[in-house]
Amino acid sequence: MPNSPSAIKRMRQNAKRRKQNRVTKKVIKTLMKKTLASVASQDLDKATLDIRDAMSRIDKAGTRRILHPNTAARRKSKLARAINAAKAKQA
Repeated sequence: MPNSPSAIKRMRQNAKRRKQNRVTKKVIKTLMKKTLASVASQDLDKATLDIRDAMSRIDKAGTRRILHPNTAARRKSKLARAINAAKAKQA
């Protein structure tokens, strides 16, 4: 347990940030699942809209270091590969 006032404040700040970061990560995971589900159901119009939202959130999380930048890039790549494969398959 922290003893100094500054350590107590730091603990409060860390708890608040951890909570917000967990929410952000959960939202990103949900958006990725939603996008991949749209691709799997061959609904490419919906998938295109979903991927824009997901990539935007992933970019922001990578920039703010909620996700490691390489993790953000890997997740974006996964979504792009999935939607490009579905478009190639449809054409």
